[in-house]
Amino acid sequence: MNHADQVQQRLQAAREMARRAGEVTLRYFRSPELAVEHKGDASPVTAADRESEQLLRRLIAQQFPQDAIHGEEFGIQEGSSPFTWVLDPIDGTKSFIHGVPLYGTLIGLLYEEEPAAGVIHIPALEETVWGTPQQGSWYVHRDAPPQPCRLRPCRELDQATLLTSEVEGFVATGTFDVLQRLASATRITRTWGDCYGYLLLATGRADCMVDPRMHLWDAAAVMAVIQGAGGEFTDWRGHPRPDGGNGVATSAQLLPAVLELLKTPDR
Repeated sequence: MNHADQVQQRLQAAREMARRAGEVTLRYFRSPELAVEHKGDASPVTAADRESEQLLRRLIAQQFPQDAIHGEEFGIQEGSSPFTWVLDPIDGTKSFIHGVPLYGTLIGLLYEEEPAAGVIHIPALEETVWGTPQQGSWYVHRDAPPQPCRLRPCRELDQATLLTSEVEGFVATGTFDVLQRLASATRITRTWGDCYGYLLLATGRADCMVDPRMHLWDAAAVMAVIQGAGGEFTDWRGHPRPDGGNGVATSAQLLPAVLELLKTPDR
């Protein structure tokens, strides 16, 4: 089996895994008994995060036991193949615990540390995008036929819809002035955030998404999907990488203008 076939085999499996993990989260979603804990970095976590990641790990171990796994809740499990699965069982836990349906399950696949495929699944809305940088990205809502994803052709920043996950991230990183510059330069700014914002971008419903804080598990799947939809994903320095600590996703036409606005004296 060649490399492309290996990627497609895993991507097909990842779509089903994301659906099953999403079903786990829905059992807890809007439950009055949902208990919320806080990790060392003060970010929230629930039993739904842990149970859904454990399910994903079991499914990967059964089908691809040679692959490595890097998950938000349970760390790194080494493998012997060039593939690493990168898992965020609930991206947008703050939305999840407040009963807001804009959270998602992220499954990214790295090949020799480079994003090879990704799935963004929004369980409560029954929307999913998946794809690879080389072979394109696709969108499905419920049982409708899959449709190819493309970023919409917005060429001027003052006509763009800008998304971010939360204002607090800019405040915490000392970059609130960056958000102000971006908001002033674009047509509309909204916090339709976390992975749902990247799904909106990939399906042509927004034009740019900027996040000042991202982990590998936040970005790996997103980067593959956005590239497959004809877009660009970089860190704030313009490097196309999922582990830069922050991220910007937009079209090749808008990226230079966005990166210019992201500049601060220490970057």
